[in-house]
Amino acid sequence: MNKVWLIGGTSDSAIIATVLADSDLPLVITVTTASAQALYNHQAEIIIGCMNLAAMVCFCQQHQIKAVVDASHPYATEVSLQAIAITNQLNIPYLRYERIHHQPLIQENVIELNSWEHLLAGDYLTAQRVLLTVGCQALPKFQSWQSRATLFARVLPKISSLETAIGSGFTSDRLIAIRPPISLATETALWQQWNISLVVTKASGKAGGEETKRKVAASLGIPLIVITRPQIIYPRQTSVIAEVLAFCQAIAFRGLKPN
Repeated sequence: MNKVWLIGGTSDSAIIATVLADSDLPLVITVTTASAQALYNHQAEIIIGCMNLAAMVCFCQQHQIKAVVDASHPYATEVSLQAIAITNQLNIPYLRYERIHHQPLIQENVIELNSWEHLLAGDYLTAQRVLLTVGCQALPKFQSWQSRATLFARVLPKISSLETAIGSGFTSDRLIAIRPPISLATETALWQQWNISLVVTKASGKAGGEETKRKVAASLGIPLIVITRPQIIYPRQTSVIAEVLAFCQAIAFRGLKPN
């Protein structure tokens, strides 16, 4: 049976999965962690784990993939680039779904950088009390800075996230495990409790809490460094879930490539 491959792991992908499943589209979902499986509450097949290029080829052939919807995290650039390469190789239609990222107003105390390397090569962190809200996978990048700055991190309440943080040199008194969304009051209280002098986050829009952090930074007069989203040229992209459904229906049911 021909199937749609949904590259998931995000809250948006869970919505897309429900829409596709409700439309009786044969679907297989991939996520990289077991915890991400909890996002999906229907009977679609879910496969957990990472794949290299060769594994992706086998996956597409084994599951008779006829369309790929990439709803992975905007920072999961390697996954997206591999998926684009494989779909080109196998001549499978590819569609990237990503919510609209509204360009925020310029703020005097907000610094936008285009990479972790730019941040770590500069002198932004030295002697600062830094709150990192960057996801646990980025924390090892900051391990060498543990002796040059006082680093705090906020992670998801998962054992794997805490283990990564501790392995990156964070002590328990400099960690907080909490699941977003985080209110303006809670965000403000945390920055004040730890006497934070600098915050580092990733561009995530309103849904990802970036807007709240910008408000707190402005209110408290604390500099906020935002790592901007990686720039990828996608073969086809949308921010409208109805277009994702139409794309999949055109391929799965009619065997046509969307216009």
